Amino acid sequence: MERQQRGFTLIELMIVVAIIGILAAIAIPQYQNYVARSEVSSALATLKSLQTPAELAIQQGETVSGVSDLGLSDSAVQNGGITIGNAFTTDTPSLVFTFDEGNFDDETLTLTRQTDGGWECTASPGINDDVVPDSCVANTTP
Repeated sequence: MERQQRGFTLIELMIVVAIIGILAAIAIPQYQNYVARSEVSSALATLKSLQTPAELAIQQGETVSGVSDLGLSDSAVQNGGITIGNAFTTDTPSLVFTFDEGNFDDETLTLTRQTDGGWECTASPGINDDVVPDSCVANTTP
């Protein structure tokens, strides 16, 4: 009478655990990088949404004291806050997103209006180059 196999052998289970371990070792860092990229992209998208109203306010000579003057409520901003840098009365006003949680605590993304009318994005040194979108310049000086 032949004995029928009723389960997995120990070696088969060890192989499965090893494969899961290898996959996890690859997947977890990739997922963390994905989360970091999405946080930075979300912040940049929020800043970009304020670029047009900010440009309009600058051209009309309006006084802007906060993001609510540009049509965005503070409760709509996630993972941080937005402040107005270099009051809109100067030649180079800016919009500054400061992270308050997650991977980039107290780091900033800044949209600065150039004298030629264009806007430039810069990231603070604590934000890695590999998570900064191509349209934004990573600041490498501490």
